[in-house]
Amino acid sequence: MFDVPFWLWIAFAATVVVSLAVDLLAHRDTHVIGFKEAAAWSGLWVGLALVFGGVVFLVLGGTAGTEYTTAWLLEKSLSVDNLFVFALIFAYFKVPRAYQHRVLFFGVIGALVFRGIFLAAGVAVVSRFTAVLFVFAAILFYSVYKILKGEEESFDPGRSFAVRLLRKVIPVRDTYAGPKFFVKEAGKRVATPLLAVVAAIEAADLIFAVDSVPAVLAVSDDAFIVYTSNAFAILGLRALYFLLSGLLDRFHYLSKGLAIILGFIGVKLILQALHKMVSPSVPEIPSPVSLAVIVVVLAVSVILSLRRPADGAGEDTDGSDEEGALAPPPGGRQDPR
Repeated sequence: MFDVPFWLWIAFAATVVVSLAVDLLAHRDTHVIGFKEAAAWSGLWVGLALVFGGVVFLVLGGTAGTEYTTAWLLEKSLSVDNLFVFALIFAYFKVPRAYQHRVLFFGVIGALVFRGIFLAAGVAVVSRFTAVLFVFAAILFYSVYKILKGEEESFDPGRSFAVRLLRKVIPVRDTYAGPKFFVKEAGKRVATPLLAVVAAIEAADLIFAVDSVPAVLAVSDDAFIVYTSNAFAILGLRALYFLLSGLLDRFHYLSKGLAIILGFIGVKLILQALHKMVSPSVPEIPSPVSLAVIVVVLAVSVILSLRRPADGAGEDTDGSDEEGALAPPPGGRQDPR
């Protein structure tokens, strides 16, 4: 654990709040986000994450800075599969592109809250019960198995638990009412499909946290490092979706790269557990090595995808909607059950 000064927590919280406020004001008028706008916002989020990483280096030292950078890059790479699910959900509910940013904005707020809860619980459990690292490793190895086997489990966004629960709590109308989440009909408040989309997005993120949280806890067991790195990765997820929308199917080797990364992190977890429980002579994988492996694997995955395009990559598929959303590729982490 690092000795994190209280002012650094305050600086982080202020940065997140101000960033969300600026983002909300910049997109207060619903409009379709184009490539240039998405690229500018992606650059802003990445720059902000790296600047904060620099602050962590200066205040907490090189080890903390390396762990933050590794955890942020790991979560950033794992979150790419979330984008396929966003596309699937948007296609299922036929969400107009002008409203998609509004949905993802509230989805990000929910993700920040739930990831904070899960990560806090994970840190507490790991600090008390080292053996749980073997369980986390098993979860990651199972994810690797599903990716390499190319398992695809059917997912119906309209029948997800969150959406079915929402329909029990409040009636959901069949048509959109602009960017509104609620409207009044016959004197009663009812939800629009846009709220159901938010519920489906939140449910998907909760499921993805099952392997994302164990993976980031393999990098660091410090609450500040794991949460801030996750938060900055999540903040840039909306812009990344609009930046890569229509190009995701080109990165067909990315799922295999993610399998390698998850397998590597699983091995790292086992070595950590053995080092603490069996003998200090059992070697651990240093954070700089983890960072290098993640960078190299991601770079090779992207380069191979571009040099060896898949048959039909970039073409419209049956899973695409008229807005350009993409169905998830086989073998990815796409299934939020």
